[in-house]
Amino acid sequence: MTVKVTTLPGGLRVATDRMDGVATVSLGVYIDAGARHEPAPINGVAHFLEHMAFKGTERRSARAIAEEIEAVGGHLNAYTAREQTAYYAKVLKDDVPLALDILSDILLHSTFDQSEFDRERSVILQEIGQAEDTPDDIVFDHFQATAYPDQAMGRPVLGTVETVSALPRTALVDYMAANYHGPDMVVSAAGAVDHDRIVELATAAFAGIPGTPAAKAEAGHYVGGDFREERDLEQIHLVVGFPGVSYTDPDHHAFQVLATILGGGMSSRLFQEIREKRGLAYSIYAFSSSFHDGGIFGVYAGTGEKDVKELLPVLCDEVMAIGGKLEPGELARAKAQLRASLLMSRESTSARAEHLAHQLLVHGGHIPTEDTLAKLEAVDADAVARVARRLHQAPPTLTAMGPIGGVEPFDRIVRRLAA
Repeated sequence: MTVKVTTLPGGLRVATDRMDGVATVSLGVYIDAGARHEPAPINGVAHFLEHMAFKGTERRSARAIAEEIEAVGGHLNAYTAREQTAYYAKVLKDDVPLALDILSDILLHSTFDQSEFDRERSVILQEIGQAEDTPDDIVFDHFQATAYPDQAMGRPVLGTVETVSALPRTALVDYMAANYHGPDMVVSAAGAVDHDRIVELATAAFAGIPGTPAAKAEAGHYVGGDFREERDLEQIHLVVGFPGVSYTDPDHHAFQVLATILGGGMSSRLFQEIREKRGLAYSIYAFSSSFHDGGIFGVYAGTGEKDVKELLPVLCDEVMAIGGKLEPGELARAKAQLRASLLMSRESTSARAEHLAHQLLVHGGHIPTEDTLAKLEAVDADAVARVARRLHQAPPTLTAMGPIGGVEPFDRIVRRLAA
């Protein structure tokens, strides 16, 4: 077995996945806290904190952090999501001690210098502005906010201009103290790893981290609804969605298969009907996104102002038809795509380290690839039909941006999607 997991006295888990034949190691610290753990007045603090972690510690300046990792040919990065934050590096195997020292240093000893803080606020405001200028990106923020209105699950990961502009430095310190606790963190590494050595290094590096579990985020409650924004764009960007399922729901894999059949590739129903047969969109796809306590299932399409009147009814028809009889080969193709995607990701040290951390944070332990493949293979036509029926247990969510005059009224779309 290539995977080993050790829990340190403070609750921090150290997980490794050894890959023979590689000379590198991907390793990171993954925290079970993200944008949904933020109070509304400080929306964006998790993402701001991720930026500031690289801006200097008690032992290293921001420049020294960059120079030390790049002096050994490695790279260092981070990301913030709704439920998790990750800080990670990729290095040659002999440089693992340096990478882990830098990661622990930026997480435990960042100074959050006020001048750096003020400068980085400007950078993040520019990032928010860039997102606002990317309609096929920002439409998903509006979609999430419409599906989960007035709650943490619906707020944007980047925050807003108003909240980020008002964030005090103390908000970062308080957020880290409240959420970066040992039982809610995983040090994960994959590649040319020595498990015992990484455990030894992590034990010393993270000795001072709080050992009590952090408070849980507020529960998400899907509501659904309609959001439209008129913009001077060449295309209308649409997202139509429904409540999905959590990572631990028995139908999680069936929802993944359903999304693949509906809009997961060139052979999918939406691609063939809307793009290939009718030429109504360049980009169209379905997705199934899960959270700890729920999920979102939806379809994105980018279409022209003249084509939206035809596209939306066809899209709704395809969504409603997916619960019926499957065409020959549809189920097998969808499962083959998901199986291949999983197995191909196993060739990447970065993907394996992240996947292992995700399993520990969500499921509490490692899930062998063979078990996941078996669950995918067990999805049959009856399971696809069952989860298709589950889509309509709550009102849909529609988000539209662009020249939206031709988008039909929401109540008509609701009727089209009525079971």
